Amino acid sequence: MSYKTRFINPYTNFGFKKLFGEEANKDLLVDFLNQLLPQKHTIKELTFRNVENQSAVALDRKAIFDIHCISETDERFIVEMQKAKIKYFKDRSLFYTTFPIKEQAERGIWDFRLDPI
Repeated sequence: MSYKTRFINPYTNFGFKKLFGEEANKDLLVDFLNQLLPQKHTIKELTFRNVENQSAVALDRKAIFDIHCISETDERFIVEMQKAKIKYFKDRSLFYTTFPIKEQAERGIWDFRLDPI
């Protein structure tokens, strides 16, 4: 008798999201990330943000955020995992951080005080 075995490859976007990217497995992802991150970035709260942020100009790029975190010291940060080497990684990271910064804007009179990202 032979058995067919199927595996999920956690190194693919599909596999990683299937194992760690569902609400039911959120505690596994928090534990996994807390093992990888420095202690000062211990995650207190994690939110899946599978939305596309569009620029005001239709021809501009889009950014997709998967994981937004708040540390035990209330620091906000975004987790993005890359398997491949990315050209212009610093520029790309800076571009991605503009969206959660912009989300902090308040309507009306505002002092422009921002929480760090």
